[in-house]
Amino acid sequence: MTSTREQWMWRRFLSGVAVAVAITAAAFVVGGAQGQEPQPLSASDIADGMRLYQQKGNCQACHGWAGDGRKTDSQMPDGANLRDTKLNRSGLVMTIKCGRLNSQMPAFDKFAYTDGRCYGKTQADLKSYATRMPDPPATLQQREIDLIADFLIAKIAGKGPMDHAKCVEFWGSETDACKEFPK
Repeated sequence: MTSTREQWMWRRFLSGVAVAVAITAAAFVVGGAQGQEPQPLSASDIADGMRLYQQKGNCQACHGWAGDGRKTDSQMPDGANLRDTKLNRSGLVMTIKCGRLNSQMPAFDKFAYTDGRCYGKTQADLKSYATRMPDPPATLQQREIDLIADFLIAKIAGKGPMDHAKCVEFWGSETDACKEFPK
């Protein structure tokens, strides 16, 4: 049988090894993540984001097909001109997920105001705002929100006013929508 002192030394040694392994593993993971360049968006991800923007999220009803605030449905609220937005990707994700407080921009996260995940607010808190946040046409999963944000970054956000060349690039070819813009 080993002495109490030997047991104590072994425990101390093993706990030190465990801490060293944990620190090394954390440094490897964090260092690897920091050294990675952002992956370029694939054409299929951008296309999926565009489809979600147009169909499931129905974002064009308020923001317009080009994201310029020229809505396609006169019954819908006026949406922001996303072509002039200063929001980065994380700001776009947060806005899609949580909506905009005291505005007509809905939250597309099904649980946005159930647990304080959005701006630290709950459904009860929203009642204090003058403008009621509407229900979205559909809720979106996090991956779908990310795809819409990636599409917006690639094709709309901060791209300035739509013109003929941007329209053709946006759709991938000449379309009827581009006829309104001079060549």
